[in-house]
Amino acid sequence: MKRMTAPLLLALGAPALTLAGAAIAQQQTQSDLAKVQSYIRAVTTMTADFSQTDRNGQTLTGQLTLKQPGKIRFQYQKGVPLLIVGDGKALTVIDYEVRQVQRWPIGNSPLAALIDPSKDLSKFGKVVPTDDPAILSVQARDPRRPEFGTITMIFRRDAASPAGLQLYGWVALDSQNNRTAVRLTGQRYGVPVADSAFRWTDPRPRGRSAG
Repeated sequence: MKRMTAPLLLALGAPALTLAGAAIAQQQTQSDLAKVQSYIRAVTTMTADFSQTDRNGQTLTGQLTLKQPGKIRFQYQKGVPLLIVGDGKALTVIDYEVRQVQRWPIGNSPLAALIDPSKDLSKFGKVVPTDDPAILSVQARDPRRPEFGTITMIFRRDAASPAGLQLYGWVALDSQNNRTAVRLTGQRYGVPVADSAFRWTDPRPRGRSAG
């Protein structure tokens, strides 16, 4: 039998190596998605400072409060008459300057991927490659409901944080391609958070406390 040359052996081996590499990459992707899922389920409460930048480059700051499942509050800096509250069922945007209230189910918002532990991230999330191995980026989008938008969550690997991850921030893109980037600092986990933190005052005529 004629002996195979080294180049031919390498050529024959290439598909197997490629398949092995793809399998390893797939396992790593599944592992990373599982870590993010574990993080979301492990974080019962969190507070943090945030800075929010919109598509026009305007940046606002404030305090974020989160309590699972589904409760979140964006308290903006002094002088900004805006409040965003998730009460476990709906996400509400209150503009006190124009006395306007907008409300929709949390499941219809990109934020649902972050504040709904019951969601199975493996079904609608994918790992986005980064140049830094210490950074894990996961994009979540429901392919059946593109109108709900997309969120790309950014984590820093940190053994001291829940599930070994520290939420660094996220980028949300709604169905109108409005891009909002949020960066977090001073994260604190497991702090006492009362349900009253997710109530708000209705600025409309005959307004009342809600939440």
